[in-house]
Amino acid sequence: MAPSITHPGFLTGGWRQHVFEPFHPGVEICRLHDEADGSAVAMLRYAKGASVPRHLHQGIETILVLEGSQTDDAGRYGEGALVINPIGTSHAVASEGGCVVLIIWARPVAFI
Repeated sequence: MAPSITHPGFLTGGWRQHVFEPFHPGVEICRLHDEADGSAVAMLRYAKGASVPRHLHQGIETILVLEGSQTDDAGRYGEGALVINPIGTSHAVASEGGCVVLIIWARPVAFI
């Protein structure tokens, strides 16, 4: 059994110490953990005005907004918001002012 992965002080700013890499134009990713079945934990950092195209959730997607705000088809979510997107739902995401989110994918999303 693999040991637990810990990130001390994560919610009090420890996430800022992590390294991000390109993901989509204007959006960077910091992969915190990936599993062979496609489940993953990551952070996404959106530049001002950046977006992610419409995608289908093939598993539950859980998002915690760490900084800034993001918008999708259902509304705007500011710092501290927890968003759970059930299996079979889809949305496009944008951030007018930029944001950082913690995201957990139970299964990979499919861009549509």
